[in-house]
Amino acid sequence: MSLWTSLEPASATVDPGGSTRVRLRLRNTGDVVDEYRFEPVGSIAPWTAVEPQTLRLYPGTTGTVDLTFTPPRTPDATAGPNPYAIRITPTEHPEAVTVPEGNLTITPFTEVRAELVPPTVKGRFRGRPRLAVDNLGNTRLTASISGSDNGDQLSYDIHPGNVQIEPGRAAFVKASLKPRKIIWFGPKEQRPYTLNVLRSGANPLPVEGTYLQRGFLPRWLATFLGAVLALALTFLMLWIAYKPQVRTAATEQLKDAGVSTLAPSPTLSAAPPPPSPVATSAAPAAETSTAAAGGGSGGGSGDSKPSAKPKPATAATAVNKLAARDAGRHICYRIYAEGDGWQSPECDGATAGTVSDEKILSVNIAVSGTGGSAANAFLHNPASTDGKGQYQPSGWTDVIADGKDNYIGSVKSDAPYMTGFAINIGSGKLCWFSRNTGWNWGPQTCTDPRPALGFPGTVDNTPQLAAIRMTVPAS
Repeated sequence: MSLWTSLEPASATVDPGGSTRVRLRLRNTGDVVDEYRFEPVGSIAPWTAVEPQTLRLYPGTTGTVDLTFTPPRTPDATAGPNPYAIRITPTEHPEAVTVPEGNLTITPFTEVRAELVPPTVKGRFRGRPRLAVDNLGNTRLTASISGSDNGDQLSYDIHPGNVQIEPGRAAFVKASLKPRKIIWFGPKEQRPYTLNVLRSGANPLPVEGTYLQRGFLPRWLATFLGAVLALALTFLMLWIAYKPQVRTAATEQLKDAGVSTLAPSPTLSAAPPPPSPVATSAAPAAETSTAAAGGGSGGGSGDSKPSAKPKPATAATAVNKLAARDAGRHICYRIYAEGDGWQSPECDGATAGTVSDEKILSVNIAVSGTGGSAANAFLHNPASTDGKGQYQPSGWTDVIADGKDNYIGSVKSDAPYMTGFAINIGSGKLCWFSRNTGWNWGPQTCTDPRPALGFPGTVDNTPQLAAIRMTVPAS
């Protein structure tokens, strides 16, 4: 059996997301009728279509087959030359396989996505947002990061200032925002800012965030000090106004008795002194001062004890406030990161997460309108022999009630980090996105109510859970 083949052209070029066609010519140089089967092989075989897939040729005749290449616009379609081959198997002589080879060059493309986690940070002296930069192109990305705002109100400390990201990977950048002026008293002030991802020969990619600057001293303390100052001025004015009147009254009484002021009368000296208007007015002033010290936002002065520090907002706090404004189905969640502690709650699809070098130890979840939730953390197992983690030994935590906190994992310093977690709800659907360190965001996944369960994250033992988004859609 003999077969002659030729690829026309032997080398081709295609854009990701587009297509190109190569023609394969073959001639049956044998002396029997044969039928040939065609199968693409190599790394680009999934993007290769052969038409027709079989071809029957008489001895000495020639036929053609079209090869269509359609690489996707994803990081998997690596830029540059990609060799390919077509396996040709004759029916009459299956052992006589022919494999013609060609070369397909995929053109490069760049696509970058950046996201602030969290988009709003709070603080008195500084804020610490994190910027996640994803390379969705098919070539290595080199970029620098800079910060800016209107009015030059903030200074920026960004680490690292330059990143190199392989196709399909992400880099995490820490930023420290420091206000140039301190707010000593007064309400919070919003300071919008922008972190720019700068690439050579391309327009900057801006990512906008907000720094919420708090006053150095609480607002209630400023009110209290103002009230104390007003009372002190009132007391001083009363003293100045009434003290001269006391001296004048004593002099008039001596004159009425016909006695010189240089020789006081024994009768007058034995008589009780007249009531002081300053003393009469001082009693209500003292009551007012005491009331002011005990009022306000739980503060005080002197011997009164300061009120306890308010507890941080939990997922239940957030979901109950959300349900009060908008009755219906809601879900709120927050994460505990090693070294950072609890983050603020996020709700209904917002991103809760951290960076690759800070491990998530615990997750706090609360729902509204779903009949409660049940969950179990999936943890890194240092003693694993199969490359998989393990569920939390204490088992599932069931909170079969809306508006209540559900905690999984542990906030102890030696607790293992989470790679994912299992969760279900009492009614309706639960949907989520999740991302582990070194991976992109996975697709949205949904599950039915219990006994069905969802699993954001991975059961692999190494990748740390990095970020989650969860929703409980109405339908």
